[in-house]
Amino acid sequence: MPDTTKNVTAMANAIRALAMDAVQQANSGHPGAPMGMADMAVALWGRHLRHHPGQPMWADRDRFVLSNGHASMLIYALLHLSGYDLPLVELKNFRQMHSKTPGHPEVGITPGVETTTGPLGQGITNAVGMALAEKLLAAEFNRDGHAIVNHHTYAFLGDGCLMEGISHEAAALAGAWKLGKLIALYDDNGISIDGQVAPWFVDDTPKRFEAYGWNVIGPVDGHDVDAVDGAIETAKLSTDKPTLIVCKTHIDHGSPNRANTAKAHGEPLGVDEIRLTRELLGWPHDAFVIPQEVYADWDAKAEGEQLVADWNTRFAAYQAAFPELAAEFTRRMAGELPANFAEIAVQAVASAHDKAETVASRKASQIALEFFTAAIPEMLGGSADLTGSNLTNTKSTAAFRVDDEGAVVLSEGKPGRHINYGVREFGMAAIMNGVALHGGYIPYAGTFLTFSDYSRNAIRMAALMKQRVIHVFTHDSIGLGEDGPTHQSVEHAASLRLIPGLDVWRPADTTETAVAWTMALANKNRPSALLLSRQNLPYAPKADADVITQGGYVLAEPAEVGLKKKPQAVIIATGSEVQLALHAQAELAKSKIAVRVVSMPSTTVFDRQSVEYKKSVLPANLPRIAVEAGVTDGWWKYGCAAVVGLDTYGESAPAGVLFKHFGFTTENVVATVKVALGLRH
Repeated sequence: MPDTTKNVTAMANAIRALAMDAVQQANSGHPGAPMGMADMAVALWGRHLRHHPGQPMWADRDRFVLSNGHASMLIYALLHLSGYDLPLVELKNFRQMHSKTPGHPEVGITPGVETTTGPLGQGITNAVGMALAEKLLAAEFNRDGHAIVNHHTYAFLGDGCLMEGISHEAAALAGAWKLGKLIALYDDNGISIDGQVAPWFVDDTPKRFEAYGWNVIGPVDGHDVDAVDGAIETAKLSTDKPTLIVCKTHIDHGSPNRANTAKAHGEPLGVDEIRLTRELLGWPHDAFVIPQEVYADWDAKAEGEQLVADWNTRFAAYQAAFPELAAEFTRRMAGELPANFAEIAVQAVASAHDKAETVASRKASQIALEFFTAAIPEMLGGSADLTGSNLTNTKSTAAFRVDDEGAVVLSEGKPGRHINYGVREFGMAAIMNGVALHGGYIPYAGTFLTFSDYSRNAIRMAALMKQRVIHVFTHDSIGLGEDGPTHQSVEHAASLRLIPGLDVWRPADTTETAVAWTMALANKNRPSALLLSRQNLPYAPKADADVITQGGYVLAEPAEVGLKKKPQAVIIATGSEVQLALHAQAELAKSKIAVRVVSMPSTTVFDRQSVEYKKSVLPANLPRIAVEAGVTDGWWKYGCAAVVGLDTYGESAPAGVLFKHFGFTTENVVATVKVALGLRH
């Protein structure tokens, strides 16, 4: 039963006042949505949300996602009022440099913020990932009488989130996966930046979500706390369907002249309108002044302390009954790899080195995955309807499935760990972000490299949020062949390398691929993209596999092709072009031209190495020639004298024909080196 002693009107108006005041002081921001959703927030945060302001990372807390992240003052007000470490001075510094209240919520900046939101649609998609992680962890770790994973994921979203196509991808999957503990509250106010949405947003949203397999409740009056409270209570009864609660609201509720207008969306109300709004709301307090009785009604610290204490008691009983499971759960929620990870990695790399197989790097990836997925149970794989091409499935990763009642189907007592995302690259990428943010799993999934364009904004968000998410991108060049330029990646490697905080690997053989996987798994605070070939790649002999971790390394000196002289030039290559560089080195040796070959599977990792190391690999006095079947722009930063690349789209033909047509031949690389050295050819 709700606490009827609390003044819910004052609780909601405190949110409205803080939103008005902070946006006005910053002279920037979005006051309308926080003011419109304030009563919805009172219903959820004041009566349902299980959280502890003193322990924002408590494992079994409910997750709350503000998908319409422009309404950031809503969550900042909630965090401040309920007792998180977000003092009033931070609200006064809204949108200012180095404050804990940036323009859109950012995970890792503000305690209590679960994900970075702003690009519309991604927040609700992150929430789907969080709910999926909860469902899988509960199936894996809970035992009869011991429910240590048992929480809900809540999301607020608006018209903008629903208009973005990613919300379709995510909602469809949430229905297919029967995520009963996912509850989304739709702020249905009918207004966006351009005005009333009716001329361009005519979807029947309730029917749309019913078609996805969701419960739909409402519409309810979003300004009636009891009505929203009752809807949430009903939604929590669902076990086999996620729920959408449609809340009819007025943007900028309480403002006499701005409510229900587009002007309410993204600009301050102004001093006069704020004064009139305070009068209409019956809120006589000065800017940023909240009465103590309102703080008392909002304070969630004591209740949160009790929730955590109760869970700790239950976890202690679980730990006594299942000590190994408890230790495993604790490790995984902390994001720590198994204690024997280094040994596993050495085995994977050594096996690749010893076998020296000639296989496509996508197959080399699957070989490495067989090692890692067998030993690292938190690896959660998948593919966007390309499993047989991406090779992201292994013997240890059965397919994830749910039964008709919504229960996770177990394989040998455990949930499946390979997800069929369907043709939903953007949704897949953002769901993986949500899984990583929740904790307990390391998500990875695959598609063709050219379709990374669909995923790009979610990849960028993973980098911004410093999340360990691993993207497997296969068919990485014109080597794809007959499917033609629509499917052949040309600019994609260079484009991904531009994303700050993303490690991009384009390995040349099985050993480099195993090292790339090792590095991706070890990077707790960094996403990775592995760009892998369709065509077979010969193994490149190397004396030392450890040096691959530097991102770029000396693969072959002139002595290895019979020349006992110092190198006159350096050929830098990645992926399938490394073999081309080695062939050119051998051919040049016939003319007594000594060349060093540098394999650079990861420019992003190499660029972080010391100046001394980089100089040792790429001496300043030697001309450099880069070779990669992609656009040339990114290579000039290394001071190259020439780049053998591809500044055009591909063609539809067998791979061998294409490589010859576009100049990826031994003869052309040899000629390019000779020109760089000022020699006739």
